[in-house]
Amino acid sequence: MAKTIYDIAQAAGVSIATVSRVFNSSNSVKESTREKVLALADEMGYHPQAYAQGLASKQKNSVMMLVPVMSNYFFTEILKGAQDMLSDKNIELNILNISQDKDVYTQVEQIIKRQWADGYLLVSLHLQEEELKKLKRFQVPISLLDDFSPTFDSVSFDNKKGAYKATEYLIQKGYRRIAFLSGQISSFPVRDRIHGYRNALEDHKIEFDESLIISGDSMDRDGFTEKAGYQAMNKVLNLSPVPDACFSSSDIKAVGALKSMKEHEKYLPMISYDNLSISEYIGLSTIHQPMYDMGYRATKYLLSRIENGKQLVYDYVHEPKLIIRSSSEV
Repeated sequence: MAKTIYDIAQAAGVSIATVSRVFNSSNSVKESTREKVLALADEMGYHPQAYAQGLASKQKNSVMMLVPVMSNYFFTEILKGAQDMLSDKNIELNILNISQDKDVYTQVEQIIKRQWADGYLLVSLHLQEEELKKLKRFQVPISLLDDFSPTFDSVSFDNKKGAYKATEYLIQKGYRRIAFLSGQISSFPVRDRIHGYRNALEDHKIEFDESLIISGDSMDRDGFTEKAGYQAMNKVLNLSPVPDACFSSSDIKAVGALKSMKEHEKYLPMISYDNLSISEYIGLSTIHQPMYDMGYRATKYLLSRIENGKQLVYDYVHEPKLIIRSSSEV
């Protein structure tokens, strides 16, 4: 059960009226008492707004999605799935952007403290396990998307296996010098995809060459943009010798890469990642990442958790599927 003002008073050894005065910023409370009450409230996951508005025991008919990048195509597909899951539930979906330039955990904690929603979808935030365990004290339903933790329900994708499949396919076609179009190296998906790419090379006795991991100069949206893909492919085509083939870390990067190849009149076999709707229309071979289903499923788990907080923790990992089109058959 969520903590109440009564629990705070009991733990602090003061009256309910004293706790109320602390939360209402009254000057009639000793500073030492104020600090003690606020520290206990934080430790127990209680926020005064929930008391002031009478929200602690009432359904808000709202869930909140916390995401790092609002304009990313990945999150657009995730959002569609979440919205469809909620469409006939009379539950409002609110979306908040989490800045990657500030401490992510602190931002998430401050939002959850306010108890604005019945539950929270944390999308691609990749908090540390110790941080996730600290969020447990708020006793609020949380569902992780594009992430995994034994602490909360989660829906994720095997990025390493997906990258392995894409790279292995190119190797089996006879290509050995395979470039990797990278995004921001600090990005969790990019790191996992490089890991899978490297494992495939090494398993097929091909020496890993770090110089073939190439990114664009633009790191907007972690480098998952058409511009970054265009810039990266310009660099690839200026290598000597030019690589045999290419694995792009996202479809949207591949769009820019294709423009670069067209301008240079040089075409490398390429496999990408995501399977955005545009991929079918431009003949892009890619790893299918079921973004819509991930959003739908994670939201379904969250609603189930809101209804029954004592059920076993869900953990669903989507298996990657390779979709072959014309871009890899050059």
